[in-house]
Amino acid sequence: MTNKCIALLGFGNVGQAFVRLLGHKKDILLKNHGFSYTFTGIATAHHGMAINPRGIDIERAMQLISTGSKLDPLSSRPLMEDSFEFIRACGADVLFENTPVNYADGQPAVSYLRTALEAGMHAITANKGPVVHAYQELTELAEKNGRKFYFESAVMDGAPIFSLFRQSLPAVNLRGFHGILNSTTNLILTRMEAGESFEMALAYAQSMGIAETDPSGDIDGWDAAVKVAALVTVLMGIPLKPAEVDRAGIRNLTSEDILQAHMQEKRWKLVCTARREGREVIARVAPELVSPDNPLYGVNGTSSIITFETDVLPQLSIIEGNPGPETTAYGLLADFINATR
Repeated sequence: MTNKCIALLGFGNVGQAFVRLLGHKKDILLKNHGFSYTFTGIATAHHGMAINPRGIDIERAMQLISTGSKLDPLSSRPLMEDSFEFIRACGADVLFENTPVNYADGQPAVSYLRTALEAGMHAITANKGPVVHAYQELTELAEKNGRKFYFESAVMDGAPIFSLFRQSLPAVNLRGFHGILNSTTNLILTRMEAGESFEMALAYAQSMGIAETDPSGDIDGWDAAVKVAALVTVLMGIPLKPAEVDRAGIRNLTSEDILQAHMQEKRWKLVCTARREGREVIARVAPELVSPDNPLYGVNGTSSIITFETDVLPQLSIIEGNPGPETTAYGLLADFINATR
């Protein structure tokens, strides 16, 4: 039996869901995978940082966060200046990076993950930015240091997308894919079909916490474009930036558009597509009308779907029903097990 030391960079809804999931799976991890774990570091944007090589009382940490208090009393070290000092000092075997995404260049998450790998840690993230902007660099650095850079939760939360191709589909050639990859816009369109205005549906998504105060990343298609770029970069081996994805969001869809689609027995969906064209990939995110015979038609609410087209499997689909922080946390757990086995 071994003990794995864990550091958490970012301790919001996903980080806390991950901690709870680890607690639920503690006995299984020990029995089936032969390891236990200790939290040696937690760093947050608004509640301070804590490092303790002997282990942090994680229940106490969650209680402090819930009351808006600082984590500093749990630390055996003096206050640290920044996240880079935290990473170098935390003494972890694995860093879980869950900071906000930066669509433009993936920073500072790219540098956080690079620092962790250079310090001899496995680097696991739910952040799409580093996958798009530094996948090759971080993967090569991980290999150089005998560690793993994994990111299952970056697209479709905990659904096994990247690990499916890495482990279960050897020698397959991915020709393209299409699907629904943004939960927020799918929820908005579903609620508009039920009679709400765009503004009402957006406000509901914000009240649920799945849409930001500034929702442009979702409704203008940026989140979907980043996910398309990540899938193309990793699974098709062709580096693609979000700006290279032909992108249109749902901002201009009106209740009249939704009604007209209903009269035609069709639905609007924000559809993500990518396909090989020679040595290049044509990628697109845009609203499309889909009919009842299309698998995308019945994917509603916050659910997602992706269909892969390969040389040996003409159509392989994965559907994820109404994900939340718990499903994202499972992707982190799966990466944890796969990285350290």
